[in-house]
Amino acid sequence: MGELKNCPSCGEFFNYTGLREVCNNCAMNEEKLYEIVYRFLRKRENRAATVERIVEATGVEESLLHKWVRKNRLQPAMFPNLGYPCDNCGKLTNVGKLCASCSQKLQAGLRQFDAAKEFREKVNNQEVTTYRKDKS
Repeated sequence: MGELKNCPSCGEFFNYTGLREVCNNCAMNEEKLYEIVYRFLRKRENRAATVERIVEATGVEESLLHKWVRKNRLQPAMFPNLGYPCDNCGKLTNVGKLCASCSQKLQAGLRQFDAAKEFREKVNNQEVTTYRKDKS
C-alpha cells in the first residue's frame, strides 16, 4: 500500500508506491523531457556532449540529467561525458556514489584504521610475561 506524499516538483499530493518519486503529471513531463534529451543525444555529433551543453541545447534541468544517469536511463558507455556528482566532492562520476579518488581515499583510511585496530588487539592480547628469580 502506498503512502501520501507531496510531489517535490509541483507540491501536489500523490500516492507514493516506491516506483516514482514524483506525481503522475510531473512523471509525464519528465518523460517528455527525457525524449527530448534522448533525441538530442542520438545524433552522432551530440553523443559526446557535456552536461552543460545538453542543458543549454534542450532546456532540461541538470538535476534531471543526473537522475537519469544514476538510474541508467542514460548510459555513460553510450554517452561518455555524462555522469552525476560525487556525494563527497561533487566531481562527475559514473559508478556508485563516490568518484574514484574519493573511493580510494576512503579505502586507504579504512585500511589504516584496520591496521591500527589490529595492532591494538595484538598488544591487548599479548601474554604478560613475568620473570621470576628462583630462591636458591
